[in-house]
Amino acid sequence: MSHLDQILLPIISFIEHTITGMGALGVGLLMAIESANIPLPSEAILPFAGYLVSKGAIGFHSACFAGAFGCVVGSIPSYYLGYFGGRPFVEKHGKWFLISKRDLETADKWTAKYGDWAFFICRMLPIVRTFISLPAGILKANFPKFILFTFIGSLVWSYFLVYVGLK
Repeated sequence: MSHLDQILLPIISFIEHTITGMGALGVGLLMAIESANIPLPSEAILPFAGYLVSKGAIGFHSACFAGAFGCVVGSIPSYYLGYFGGRPFVEKHGKWFLISKRDLETADKWTAKYGDWAFFICRMLPIVRTFISLPAGILKANFPKFILFTFIGSLVWSYFLVYVGLK
């Protein structure tokens, strides 16, 4: 068994057991964990939920809305960590959240170019979607707009990946 298998197999098993046991609530919980800067891949969570949809164990729309709602819930602590901890905190401790100074500069550029829509766009990009809340807080993004764009972008992402798992 490779080192990658030793890391991924327990994560995938955790995802499967959580969603199988908890249904849509499990999808929401796992997506909240992912959005709280803990690298638990939505690319594994949502397609498995889609697979369970195909088996009739969970509803399609329930899985998608639970994924988007969970994403919002997990994003809030991350946003406030950035908001109150600020840029100096993340520049000093960002490595623990897998965020570099270059990542912050990229977030600055995206926000300058796209405004609050950057958060909507980022919610549909692999990897970036997991960590965008922290820079949003650092940049003092408008919180209601941030929540709205997080939900809508995550809903699009959820529908896409649950559908992939369904097929």
